[in-house]
Amino acid sequence: MSAQAPASRAIDVRDLHKSFGDHEVLKGIDFHVDTAEVVCVIGPSGSGKSTLLRCANMLERPTSGTVLVEGIDMTDPETDLDEVRSRIGMVFQQFNLFPHLTVLRNLTLAQQRAKGRGRAEAEQCARDNLDKVGLADREGAYPAQLSGGQQQRVAIARALSMEPDMMMFDEPTSALDPELVGDVLAVMRQLANEGMTMMVVTHEMGFAREVGDKLVFMDDGVIVEEGDPRAVLSNPQHERTQAFLSKVL
Repeated sequence: MSAQAPASRAIDVRDLHKSFGDHEVLKGIDFHVDTAEVVCVIGPSGSGKSTLLRCANMLERPTSGTVLVEGIDMTDPETDLDEVRSRIGMVFQQFNLFPHLTVLRNLTLAQQRAKGRGRAEAEQCARDNLDKVGLADREGAYPAQLSGGQQQRVAIARALSMEPDMMMFDEPTSALDPELVGDVLAVMRQLANEGMTMMVVTHEMGFAREVGDKLVFMDDGVIVEEGDPRAVLSNPQHERTQAFLSKVL
């Protein structure tokens, strides 16, 4: 493969463009996440944050540009996308749990189908991850019996049960009532402390400041400013960043 990424890079995005019809959403993005780094992406609605994340794991196919995941070119037609995607845990705004399955079965289904694990191994892994997110006592519950915050923690445990190399979060707390946000962020903070590589599209500025290694501010399909989260949030250099943060902080 022609493109080469530094060995330390988990995700390497180069000159990424994405259009939907005549509407260009991403206008030439250069972006990377190093191994064990937590990168938080912020910006107004419609700035291209979620599209960047979805292009980074090829849920959306870029119009042009290159996406490397652990050095593998995701835009190469020869690449086995399912194999590479198996290294990436995805957590969405909506929890996407199967409503007719128990919490435990939500966590074991993909393990058995995609990883070929037997039931006992899959259930042990599921229970370990439910314990990690503080829901060991809810394995027999159905999603409708859980709060939104609990459902999102189940979704995180489900992603972790696939033993990914990295995690991507697309506004994981934006659908939650404010009092439920803290439990989800605490789980994400714990993952960061354990060295998980993470790309997080978020509105949670406190999380970005405390947990992020790098903060990326997007507006109108471009990266306007990036750097140390504390520096960007306390002393933004670009007037677009200043205007955005003055409204949200």
